[in-house]
Amino acid sequence: MPQKIISLATRGQGLYEFTGEAAAFVRANGMDEGLLTIFVRHTSCSLLIQENADPDVRTDLDGFFRRLVPPSSDSSMSWVIHTAEGPDDMPAHIKSALTQVSIGIPVMGGRLALGTWQGIYLFEHRDRPHRREVVLHLGG
Repeated sequence: MPQKIISLATRGQGLYEFTGEAAAFVRANGMDEGLLTIFVRHTSCSLLIQENADPDVRTDLDGFFRRLVPPSSDSSMSWVIHTAEGPDDMPAHIKSALTQVSIGIPVMGGRLALGTWQGIYLFEHRDRPHRREVVLHLGG
């Protein structure tokens, strides 16, 4: 079963599309039908399949999660204990727990079976830039 680790650089909170890298991995392995499993090896970011046509969707999703889980320095988050890595750390873990760290996408006809406007994103929940590792695994 083909596997690959890709590295994604983030510049802080937000959605970072990597649909092209995932599609290229599938094409390079020549599998006609199967399943691409994508897994992120971190606890303060997550994975998302979302619209990739209008960037306002990404802006609004990021804004929603910032309001849903504000930094631990916010008075509404005074109950947070884990603050050793900064006010964005525990909120990042919560956001990751609310989303997903692994997704599966069918492969049909040698291509990802994504809808017309769907893209694959790393959803960074930390303020600082990070280098994130994403595992791609193709099974058929």
